[in-house]
Amino acid sequence: MLTINNLTYKVGSRTLIEDSSVNVMDGWKVGLIGQNGTGKSTLFKLIAGELHADAGTISLSQRQRFGMVRQDIEDTETPLIEMVVNAHEEMSALMKATETEEDPNKLGDIYARLIELDAYAAPSKAAILLTGLGFKDHQLYEPFSSFSGGWRMRVALAAALFVEPDFLLLDEPTNHLDLEAIMWLETYLANYPHTLMVISHDRELLNKCIDHVIHIDKQKLVAYTGNYDTFERERAAKLGVQQKMFEKQQAQRAHMQAFVDRFRASAAKAAQAQSRIKALERMDLVDEVMMERAVRFTFPSPEKLSPPLIAIRHVDVGYTEGKPIVRKIHENIDTDDRIALLGANGNGKSTMMKLIAGKLSPMQGEMVRSGKLRIGYFSQHQTEELDVNSTPFQEMARLTKQKTGDYKEHIVRAVLGAFGFSKNLADNPISSLSGGEKARLLFAFMSFDKPHLLLLDEPTNHLDMEAREALVQALNNYDGAIVIVSHDPIMVERVADRLWLVKDGACQNFNGDLDDYRDFILKSRREERKEEKEKRAKEAKETKTVSGPSPKNDKKVADAEKAVEKLSKEKERLEGLMALPEYYNNPQKIKETKATYATVMKDLEKQEAIWLEAQEAQEQAAG
Repeated sequence: MLTINNLTYKVGSRTLIEDSSVNVMDGWKVGLIGQNGTGKSTLFKLIAGELHADAGTISLSQRQRFGMVRQDIEDTETPLIEMVVNAHEEMSALMKATETEEDPNKLGDIYARLIELDAYAAPSKAAILLTGLGFKDHQLYEPFSSFSGGWRMRVALAAALFVEPDFLLLDEPTNHLDLEAIMWLETYLANYPHTLMVISHDRELLNKCIDHVIHIDKQKLVAYTGNYDTFERERAAKLGVQQKMFEKQQAQRAHMQAFVDRFRASAAKAAQAQSRIKALERMDLVDEVMMERAVRFTFPSPEKLSPPLIAIRHVDVGYTEGKPIVRKIHENIDTDDRIALLGANGNGKSTMMKLIAGKLSPMQGEMVRSGKLRIGYFSQHQTEELDVNSTPFQEMARLTKQKTGDYKEHIVRAVLGAFGFSKNLADNPISSLSGGEKARLLFAFMSFDKPHLLLLDEPTNHLDMEAREALVQALNNYDGAIVIVSHDPIMVERVADRLWLVKDGACQNFNGDLDDYRDFILKSRREERKEEKEKRAKEAKETKTVSGPSPKNDKKVADAEKAVEKLSKEKERLEGLMALPEYYNNPQKIKETKATYATVMKDLEKQEAIWLEAQEAQEQAAG
């Protein structure tokens, strides 16, 4: 159980949370929500002990294991599956202790605890998590250092899930995931067996995975029961009641004040007037509902062009000569198209976006573009390229001057205003902007010259709920073509009317909606696992049934396979023996068994390495 009591936390002179209390019961799945900058991530750091409250207390049950996604994983050559298994510090320490511990009673306790932790199934569990988050089987044994930032965050997420703490904190867990991995994660979190608290702007995830909401509103922590949609309905009803009470109270105050003003000087009515003055002073006032300023975007409509805007004719595209990532693309983009690109990360969605944007040229085939076509291109990585020492106004003025030769202040401010930038915000350094505000600035840049086609590559990563809704509305009101890559299913469902699937080196129309695509993904994964299993079985059978003298490497594979099978059985036998209570009655037997177990584990590791090496050599020779 988490107990937050009279919590206050300030950043400089700014108060984020003031004298607020809330409880989270064991087993709850809680969505922590609020506008950007209200203190959601700060509250996580307070719970984790990384920050300390100015007043009040935060306490967790001492017996509860606490966990969150690590952001500071060092570069290492450790294979992914080992990193995930090693994240369980207790299990790793116990496994190491079995190699050095001499005391039979302590050793018995160690093995008993390892059995409780199901330690011997750990690699299998780690593999399930990693493959669920999008890693291929062969990648599980590749070094962590060989993966980029987004994939590293998936490893960190897998490690946090593997530990399966009693209280798990997840801060925007879907930011580095594609739609396929998000679908898997939604199911996993919905069935998480312990307490979960998640910060997310993904409405779909919150609706599927949580049963309570904590809303940070006006420096207070306000708890609701239900998922995100339930919270929205209850809060709207609550605000409606509060506003009606405010209006009724204000009418009552006005009536009483009018009586006082009229009869204050009247001797006959003086006592009544004085009574009403005291009543006004004692009145417990209800606050007016001050609606948060809605964020609005406006993409300017371009002049009409004849379709198609772009014709792609049998195009191959990639980054290395002779090695296309997507082949034989044959599609049109028309003036009213709303297209979403689907497919797992690494299949070529961003490559397709760069091809359409003209940042990549066809390796084969041709692209035919309308002569007057203007394209607005948004990439999630562009926020890292902004000049943080400049201001939004200065950067928009520079862009205007670059494209038109001059600029007028009122026009620059009008463009920025269309994306929620007041004069004050537009004149602040870009370094002070939130991730969502930087994204809105990029929207302003890309829409400056009224593009006919908007290319949006993960536009919602840093946007809160209100900004996401504003973006959907702006795109639906925009009179031009759109191609979007997004892991936000709500965005895809409400904006796109065509789906292109980028998979296995091809880009094709997907006939169906997102529900059909979810079914397609589940079916594809089942088939891939089945094919992989059949492939391994076939290879093993072929190795065993080769007629005549076997090649040297084939024999090496077969021998190593037999050795691994034999050693695995011996390992299981020894573990079963060490799990028996009577095993610990004979110190000499403990010593002998421990030594045998250590030898078996060492030999097993060696034979597995030989088998993997020989198997790779065999595959290369066959390929």
